[in-house]
Amino acid sequence: IGVGLVGFGLFFLLFGILLYFDSVLLAFGNLLFLSGLVFIIGFRRTFTFFFQRSKLKGTSFFFGGLIVVLMRWPILGMLLEGYGFISLFRSFFPVAFGFF
Repeated sequence: IGVGLVGFGLFFLLFGILLYFDSVLLAFGNLLFLSGLVFIIGFRRTFTFFFQRSKLKGTSFFFGGLIVVLMRWPILGMLLEGYGFISLFRSFFPVAFGFF
């Protein structure tokens, strides 16, 4: 279930970007992505991942971008979310690229 939710979340995010930053699709994609993450690794691990001391900057940018998207400023919100996403998952990128 979690992988499907993350997949649909990424699909809606991509589709929202392709449709000139449609804020409803972007918000729905964010919701699906986060709920899929909770289903994959669990609520406690998700909470501890986002609120580690070293990742608070990325978390604040990610969730701040989510709030800005919900306030109907999708371009600025996606820029904030993108920076937060890169900050949060920076340590995961070398592992992911190691598979290719």
